Amino acid sequence: MEAPITRFPVSHKKLSLDIKGNKTTVVICGYDDHILVMVSQIGSMGTILHARKEEGISLHPTFNVSVIFGKRDEPMLVACARQLIEQVSSSGSTRPLVLSLGLKDHSKETLRGIIASVIENRIW
Repeated sequence: MEAPITRFPVSHKKLSLDIKGNKTTVVICGYDDHILVMVSQIGSMGTILHARKEEGISLHPTFNVSVIFGKRDEPMLVACARQLIEQVSSSGSTRPLVLSLGLKDHSKETLRGIIASVIENRIW
């Protein structure tokens, strides 16, 4: 007798976009304890970053972004993660962000397009 197949209840969205002429796939998943955003133009995960809001009594929030795997010398990827976690935090969510960026182009315009599409399709 086969066990019934249960679907893991994770809210998610999958998008296919064209950003600066590059086919871009975006997957946004909302887990109970994290938000996962995967963006790829190269068919793989690329650089993986972790971003979270620092808890404290400070009036001004601070954010911590670290590279888990991949290109550590690419400040635009860190800036992208920081902008996204600021958006997540300002909307009231306390969940940290795991961001995967597999990009052909690391320009400001590409990252702005990614940030805009993720915010427009947010699930937090």
